[in-house]
Amino acid sequence: MRKAVVAVAVLTLIAGGVYAWYRAQAPENGPLILYGNVDIRELSIGFRQGGRVTDIMVDEGDDVAAGALLAGLDPVPLRNALNAARAEVARAKASLAKLEAGSRSQEIEQVREAERQAQAVFSSRQLEFKRLRELAQSGATSQQTLDSARYALDEARARLAEVRATLSLLEEGPRVEDIDAASAQLEAAQAQAAQAETAMSDARLTAPSDALVLTRIVEPGAIVQAGGPVLSLALRDPVYVRAYVSEADLGGVAPGTAVVVSTDSSTRQYHGQVGFVSPRAEFTPKTVQTESLRTELVYRLRIVVDDADEHLLQGMPVTVRLAQP
Repeated sequence: MRKAVVAVAVLTLIAGGVYAWYRAQAPENGPLILYGNVDIRELSIGFRQGGRVTDIMVDEGDDVAAGALLAGLDPVPLRNALNAARAEVARAKASLAKLEAGSRSQEIEQVREAERQAQAVFSSRQLEFKRLRELAQSGATSQQTLDSARYALDEARARLAEVRATLSLLEEGPRVEDIDAASAQLEAAQAQAAQAETAMSDARLTAPSDALVLTRIVEPGAIVQAGGPVLSLALRDPVYVRAYVSEADLGGVAPGTAVVVSTDSSTRQYHGQVGFVSPRAEFTPKTVQTESLRTELVYRLRIVVDDADEHLLQGMPVTVRLAQP
């Protein structure tokens, strides 16, 4: 009987020691452990101009660097539009320069000569009208002849006035309003040309940053609309981990807290920091594989991985370790 009591006491002590060791190894007495998934940002990119796709330079799974050429549009329609816009700029410049330069001296002298001729014709017809009017008073000529002379005199007077008005315009030069209007037309033409140049450059689709090609959405020969998706990319930087923490542990995961991220498929450890803590509580997503957290309210964390590589894949489950305060 005494041996049995001793045996029970020894087993109790052993069980207590095992339990104490287990408690010492539990997360609540060591680094806080969280579970989450890799969150790589994806985007679909396309041309800002519509047209026919001539080239796709990359394939699915290719790594591309920022600025790398990915695809191209048929440039012929865009080049024609650019040439037309540049020609319109040249025409507007010439029109403005003509107004700003004013009339040439040869043009002014030519109109002055026309004025002298018109003045001579007017003076001649004025004398002829006076002579016929005197003859008509004495009955030496008909009323019809006098009327014809009056009409000729009026015509010469109108012609002289017209030439003098033209000469005045040439001597004064263009109006300020005309020059302003021509300047505005030039600016509009230049803006149109700049837009055409931008459209021409948009015929080349480049990578916005280092990325992995996920999907070729269209193939060469396809007609795409402006903004239509052509390729789907996964960005290499930044790489995030989406994890969740309970309210009890919320105080230990302030933004900037250093963390270590590990995966089940590799022994490498990645380093990062907590970048964002959601202010809104939510029920734990099903992807979090910890029984004690499945029914609790938690807060979402966004962890920025500083040294991510190609082995961190979209949606991959990871373990995040960080020290409690």
